[in-house]
Amino acid sequence: MDKTLDWTLLRAFLAVARTGSLSAAARELEQSQPTLGRHIRTLELQTGGPLFERHARGLTPSDLGRALLPGAEAMEAGAREVELALAGEDTRATGPVRITASVYVSIYLLPPILAVLKRSHPEIQVELVPSDQTENLLFHEADIALRMYRPEQLEMVARHLGDLPLGLYTTPDYLQRKGCPASFADILNHEVIGYDRDDRIVKGFRDAGLDVSRDWFSTRTDNQVAYWELTCAGCGIGIGQTIVGDREPRVVRILPDATLPSLPLWLTAHEHLRHTPRVARVWEALAAGLRPLVS
Repeated sequence: MDKTLDWTLLRAFLAVARTGSLSAAARELEQSQPTLGRHIRTLELQTGGPLFERHARGLTPSDLGRALLPGAEAMEAGAREVELALAGEDTRATGPVRITASVYVSIYLLPPILAVLKRSHPEIQVELVPSDQTENLLFHEADIALRMYRPEQLEMVARHLGDLPLGLYTTPDYLQRKGCPASFADILNHEVIGYDRDDRIVKGFRDAGLDVSRDWFSTRTDNQVAYWELTCAGCGIGIGQTIVGDREPRVVRILPDATLPSLPLWLTAHEHLRHTPRVARVWEALAAGLRPLVS
C-alpha cells in the first residue's frame, strides 16, 4: 500500500460510506459520479482491496473499509479544524455569512431583520439556510445558528436572546362553528392541531394535566410552517409564537391566560468565527433585530 493517502480520496470514501451510493455521495460533494468512482478505485488500488460491498440497499463498507473509517474520520475532523482556524483569521468585513435557523423562524422572523442588515452592510452576502435539522457548526456547515436550545459543545459561543412566548390561536370561523373553550381543560372538547411523529405537544398537554395521545389531534403535521398555515386556515386550534400570531389577521388568540411554555432563543457561533468582522456584524444585527421580539 502507498503510505501517503490523498485526503481527496479519503473524503470521497467517507461520503460513499455515509450515503451508501456513488450518486448520493457525488451530490453531497458536488462532483460528478464518474470522478467519484475514479477516486474510490484509486484508493482501493492504494489500500490493496475493495472498500465497499454492494447490497440491495446500496454500498456498505467492506472489512477493509470499516478498518479505514476511524482514521479517515479523524483526518476529516483535523481538516475541519484547519478550515475553522483559517476562517477565524479572516479579517475581511466583506463576503458571505451563512445563517441557519428553523424553517418557521427563517420565514416569519428573519426576513425584515436581514433586510435591515443588507441596507446597513451591503458588502456582506447573506446565505440563509432554513432547516429543522441541526447544521453542524463544528464542521462549518454554517457560521451562525439560531437555536431553540442551549448548545452544549465547548467550542461554541452562545447568547441567550430571551424567550419566544406561545399562545393558542384559531380563526373566527372556527369559533363561530365550535365556540370558544371556556378553560384550558375545555380544549379537550375541541379540534386541536398537533404534531405527527414529534411528541412535544403530547408531552406538553400531559404536563398541563390533560392526558391526550397523538390520535386525539384531529389534524397533524411535523412541519412548523404547515402547522401554522393549518391553524390560519381554520383546521382547529393551534399553538403559535405570539409575535407572529398577534400580527396575523386571519386568526385570533384565545385563552390568553393559559400557561404555555416559551421557546428559548439562542444565538450561536463557533468560537473561531464569532469575532471575525463580517460574522460579528451579522451577529450583532441578528441580536438587535430579535431582542425586541422576545420576553
